[in-house]
Amino acid sequence: MRSVELFAGGGGLALGTHLAGFSTEVVAEWDRWSCDTLRENQAAGHPLAQGMNIHEGDVRGVDWRGVEPGVALVSGGPPCQPFSGGGKGRAADDPRDMFPATAEVIRQLQPRAFIIENVRGLTRSSFSDYYAYIQLRLAHPELSPREGETWTDHLARLQAEHTSVRSDLQYRVLPTLVNAANYGVPQQRWRVFFVGFRADVDAEWSFPEPTHSLEALRFSQDVSHEYWERHRVASKYRDSPVSRRTTAQRSVDAPPTERPWRTVRDAIADLPEPTQNGSRKYLNHVLQPGARAYPGHTGSHIDAPAKALKAGVHGVPGGENMLRNPDGSVRYFTVREAARLQTFPDRYRLHGPWSEAMRQLGNAVPVMLAQIVASSVHEHLALADVRAAASARNARRQASASIRRRETSA
Repeated sequence: MRSVELFAGGGGLALGTHLAGFSTEVVAEWDRWSCDTLRENQAAGHPLAQGMNIHEGDVRGVDWRGVEPGVALVSGGPPCQPFSGGGKGRAADDPRDMFPATAEVIRQLQPRAFIIENVRGLTRSSFSDYYAYIQLRLAHPELSPREGETWTDHLARLQAEHTSVRSDLQYRVLPTLVNAANYGVPQQRWRVFFVGFRADVDAEWSFPEPTHSLEALRFSQDVSHEYWERHRVASKYRDSPVSRRTTAQRSVDAPPTERPWRTVRDAIADLPEPTQNGSRKYLNHVLQPGARAYPGHTGSHIDAPAKALKAGVHGVPGGENMLRNPDGSVRYFTVREAARLQTFPDRYRLHGPWSEAMRQLGNAVPVMLAQIVASSVHEHLALADVRAAASARNARRQASASIRRRETSA
């Protein structure tokens, strides 16, 4: 199934859709470092980066008329700064808001489905009207704003026409707020997904159920001790933010049905301790000096899922890009370690200096989460094709039977 990727960044969402069975034909991204990452992996022969036509520039500057009809999926993560808790929260008044541009691409390409991802901040009460606007804008991409119409006036028109509109292009949109840790990503990363299916696609879709849980990690650390024994952690270091003896413990014969949240240690245990000379075996595994802890800037504990990686570098508010060991020592994550936390393949190189590579990773969708969501969408599109083919065969049989009956009666 053919797909198009918007705001691709370093490629997390695009890699996940590839793993799910989509073939990304066009990738649009304005950042030079991110495009170089994609091009470098293409040149190195990475299988997940092949076949992409990389457009370096503004999504609004792409001539989408060159894309052949029949695109199955449009995916992308519009810039999050207009809605991020660390930003000014200007939403539609921020020139970086690319949701209108996203809806315009969907209008032009008319994909059978789309996957759009953004930060949890978008769900804040202060953005409630714009959050509703985004959903309606994606549901009715052909109902574009009129000249001079503000987004609030456009919202009012969309709301008035939502139940009665008979446009040719409509989507059933399901917004879902998820924590990537609940899907096996070793990181507490809350994100909102907008998944839509074109109205003519027979797909009763729901967001995939979580596979991992905090309770299961607590059980593994506090009750069965399997976590500590597997990693051969000495007794004096067997403590983490999620493993507290004050927590009600389950009996040994009733472990949670989900798998444990994956921790930083789970993600990087097999990597050698980084040095400034790097590693011959692992790409981008180079020590970045200068990390230090202070109140409110403590880093991510090695025996818990990481805090959400941030696109900033030294100045990120909670030390999200920094590892904290059980003895209290801290250091910056290497680019390869951060890539592990975002579930990127080890053979995938992040282009640029540490700051630029970390920015790409901080903006990325975890590859594993992208694959889970995209695989579910791919499955439902395939099932819709099967149902459509069966319906067509049944219609042909009925038509043939009707013709035979008329010929017999004649």
